[in-house]
Amino acid sequence: MSRPLVSVFDLSSASAGAGESTLPAVMTAPIRPDIVQYVHQLMMKNKRQPYAVNKLSGMETPAISWGTGRAVSRIPRVPGGGTSRSGQGAFGNMCRGGRMFGATKIWRRWHRKISVNQRRYAVASALAASAVTPLVMARGHKIDNVPELPLVLSDSLNNINKTKQANEVLKTFGAFADVEKCADSKKIRRGVGKSRNRRYTMRRGPLIVTESLEGVSQGFKNIPGVEVVTVDNLNLLDLAPGGHLGRFIIWTKGAFDRLDSLFGTYDTKSELKRGFALPHSMMTNNDLTRIINSDEIQSIVRPTATSKVLPKKRNPLKNPDVMAQLNPYAAVTRANAIAKSQHGKEKRAEVLKGKRAERKVRKQFAGRKQAFFKAANAQGEPSV
Repeated sequence: MSRPLVSVFDLSSASAGAGESTLPAVMTAPIRPDIVQYVHQLMMKNKRQPYAVNKLSGMETPAISWGTGRAVSRIPRVPGGGTSRSGQGAFGNMCRGGRMFGATKIWRRWHRKISVNQRRYAVASALAASAVTPLVMARGHKIDNVPELPLVLSDSLNNINKTKQANEVLKTFGAFADVEKCADSKKIRRGVGKSRNRRYTMRRGPLIVTESLEGVSQGFKNIPGVEVVTVDNLNLLDLAPGGHLGRFIIWTKGAFDRLDSLFGTYDTKSELKRGFALPHSMMTNNDLTRIINSDEIQSIVRPTATSKVLPKKRNPLKNPDVMAQLNPYAAVTRANAIAKSQHGKEKRAEVLKGKRAERKVRKQFAGRKQAFFKAANAQGEPSV
């Protein structure tokens, strides 16, 4: 795979080129923020120092419960008298001066094992992100006046051992704005960490990567935010502080050219990292629309399937035809039900006819009874 050329600048001027160098293959590795964040989190856990409370804390009094019958709780109480401490609750985590619940132990699982291949993958992703200008700017670095990214300087940078010379180099290549940003961000830490040898906080600035630390570390060590590391000791905590990709890196030509032997290329494995092959991207061409619409893909894809018009759902309880499809015996059952209902109606009609005739006879009898009563009243009292 062909790789672009990167300008190598002379320290005298940002426009004076000292040559060109091929972009290392690791700068085109897949950028995986998820792996970087995961590995960074585990690495930070490995820097923790075990802590625990004193195992005797809160238990150094001969307290004993008063038992029942004294209208107080059965928590152990301090013995003796004459002071306000006597009679106070002890031992329990709800008591003043008592031990804590679930006291911390120093044999807690503080450290985490990290896969070597995963750690190398994370470093490769961090290096690739350092060559992407939007990611570097999104991380907060001031690189508006930097001539090119990645920024590669000549090996004469290794001879700088004075802070004044280092500042001049940073100003020449537009990196001093990032240093000023770091100097302005220095603040006193919040919380109790002020008294634990970490009084100040400050943002991270440029990272100088060289082949050796003989003189250059002396020149840059007093500049705020600037760190110097060797290319053989690249660390994810330096390349992606806080787990955030896009650290602004200034390379020397020797360190920049050494990346291919450290991480390998897409054709050869690493010479210095045993068994490590540079991770490949799943897609070599990110233009997915162009790939799908290409003649090679369109000539073998199947035509779009026409969607079938689904028939309207009909209720078999209300539609005899649908019910007949589900149950062929439904028509016979329906006919039997209709015949049974008709027979019941006829039988009911006969019963009603008999009841009406009987009611008619009763009405006639009632009429004769009333006529007799009227005739008897008209005749008066019977004579003896």
